[in-house]
Amino acid sequence: MIRQLLTQAARSEHRATRIAIVLSMLAAFASVALLALSGWFLTGAAIAGAGGFASAQAFNYLLPSAGIRGLAIVRTLSRYGERIFGHRAALFALADVRPALFARLAGTEANLALARSGGEMAARLGSDVDALEDSVVRKVTLPGAIVAVLAGLAAASLAGWAAALALLAGLGAMRLASWVLSRRLLTVPSRQYAEALNALKADYAEYAAGATEIAAYGLVPQITAALAPKIMALDAARLGIVRAETLVQGTQLVLAGISVAAVLALAAGGAPLVALAALAGAAAAESWSTLARTDMESLRTEDAIRRLESIAALPSRARAVSSAGSTSALSITNEDRSLSLQPGGRLLIAGPSGSGKSRLLGTLIGLRSDAPEVIAVDGRDVRVLGLDALRQQFAHAPQDASLIAGTVADNLRLARPGVTDEQMWSALDVVCLSETVRALPDGLNQWLGGDGARLSGGQRKRLALARALLAERPWLVLDEPSEGLDSATESELCRRLSQWLDATGTGLVLVSHREGLRSLGDQILTLISPED
Repeated sequence: MIRQLLTQAARSEHRATRIAIVLSMLAAFASVALLALSGWFLTGAAIAGAGGFASAQAFNYLLPSAGIRGLAIVRTLSRYGERIFGHRAALFALADVRPALFARLAGTEANLALARSGGEMAARLGSDVDALEDSVVRKVTLPGAIVAVLAGLAAASLAGWAAALALLAGLGAMRLASWVLSRRLLTVPSRQYAEALNALKADYAEYAAGATEIAAYGLVPQITAALAPKIMALDAARLGIVRAETLVQGTQLVLAGISVAAVLALAAGGAPLVALAALAGAAAAESWSTLARTDMESLRTEDAIRRLESIAALPSRARAVSSAGSTSALSITNEDRSLSLQPGGRLLIAGPSGSGKSRLLGTLIGLRSDAPEVIAVDGRDVRVLGLDALRQQFAHAPQDASLIAGTVADNLRLARPGVTDEQMWSALDVVCLSETVRALPDGLNQWLGGDGARLSGGQRKRLALARALLAERPWLVLDEPSEGLDSATESELCRRLSQWLDATGTGLVLVSHREGLRSLGDQILTLISPED
């Protein structure tokens, strides 16, 4: 599936890829022709000079000189163009692959997506996708290498078929040695390196999220010690890769030297042609040896594809057979009681820690499916309706408020398209945050940093609550919305939120341990801890 996705992404860059291939072939031909012509010209000029004044005067050096300069210019420009268009095709293709994989992750069942480590997913969408670049770039390299070989064989044949066959045998040995040695020496260290790198990146991302706590409690030495084994594993794998690549490249160099020596030994037709054949063979071997890099990188690419398949193979979220209406009744049934809420109703869910309040809310809004209660919207089980339909019913402000790295307005605009500044200020006023935002240097355009770093915990929760209000859903689902607030602010928030609920006709499902918000609930569902 990843290969298919990569092929589709690369297809959008077929024009740049084709240009890069043409330029690669032109550069390869120019490289072989340049060395071949240079060898013939220098040898011929030396012989003509040794033959005396008359011989030197008869030697035509203008045309070969012009050809050498022309080939040098062509090689330089075409190689530069190949790099530009080849890497452009690769980078733009990967720019399409990442969103496609993220869409697959976001489009699967919520319980599958949320069960995965954020750091691990970031590492896979980062370094593993980067590893796919070689599979695009090497599509350009292979045609150029083939052209270089054909040009080298053609030049070597001018010095006799024996020289051409010797070069062909040498190039074949280079390919065989590269493929065998790469598979034998690099398979294990390449896999170890990729796994160690992804594991280290995943841990780093997780630790970075708790950077404040790590600094506050002086845990840097412990974190460093915890990361040390993975750093050592990464270094060991990198050392193994360097050693293996050195051996592969060294073997290529030795075989290339033997091939050129064989061409020199078997070439016929005079010194200029011998030099032409030998240098053409050297240029062909140099281009051909670049495929060794393909052999080595292909292992890294295959490992990356294997890991990315776990994302690409995630099942798409099941679409709802039917959706709930724009204003829907809600019912919750457990072992003790059954209650129903009409549109605009208000429910307070109470109970000790561990009694399943968050599990119930998660199932209600479609992020989980493991609550023991039977929960229905308009008589249809929420597990059947699915996440897409439930999103149209519930706006959620979680206990652990999450904000994006952006401005106040950026975070509020996540609620829905087309939110105006006036609506933002109105929502901020309801959650008792408008004065705080107005006091910021840039107001709604104030940059908050990662996860709202410029705000306190209570301010982050209220900003997330304002975002939920702006979503304009029939039901508002709140999990401890006043946690971290002083009693006066909590009381004012309760008053304003109650007025907003009455004015908009929005229903409320609330979880709160705070007495100040209990008055918002018309009905109360008390959950009992399993230990009880």
